[in-house]
Amino acid sequence: MIFLCLVLRIEYEDAWYHVMNRGRRREEVFTCTNDYKLFVELLQETVEKWNLRISAYCLMPNHYHMFVQTPDANISRCMRHIDGVYTQRFNRFHGYDGQLFRGRYKSILVDARTYMLYLVRYIHRNPQRAGLVETPSQYLWSSHRAYVSKTKKTLNWLHKNVVLHKFGKSRVEPIRKYKEFVLQEDKAELSGAKRPLQ
Repeated sequence: MIFLCLVLRIEYEDAWYHVMNRGRRREEVFTCTNDYKLFVELLQETVEKWNLRISAYCLMPNHYHMFVQTPDANISRCMRHIDGVYTQRFNRFHGYDGQLFRGRYKSILVDARTYMLYLVRYIHRNPQRAGLVETPSQYLWSSHRAYVSKTKKTLNWLHKNVVLHKFGKSRVEPIRKYKEFVLQEDKAELSGAKRPLQ
């Protein structure tokens, strides 16, 4: 007798998710600067086309993390677009074919009221924990630099104000407090041995 287990994704308006995916067999999904740029452009495209709100992302050589909100309850549609279109563009650019990611993305429903700041810090500190950089500000392929930039045009599609407003409503104070917060160690639940990807 064969039993099939169908795992339904929970989708509802304004839900928050920690989303991630990894290259198949832990292979690199970002192999050059062009790959990273392609993915960031695709994130902006998805924000504009599918009304996805991306508050944080980090692109590591063999995986990515994102913290997103779905006003239209469409996480599956958005992620199908991101993973599918990126795979097509990656393969076309490199002359490859076939599967790039290990399978469907992983999404964890998040209580943003409790974990928003901790998750943004966890995502932005990923390159530092992996030993790629000494500080999050040195890493080019995450949204951290957009948070600390004083230029409003830096990734203006990024949904960062909802995070920065947790540190205050003025123009300068939230950025300073955010910088201090990111330098602190990750919350135990997010940085423990059972963390999903790193």
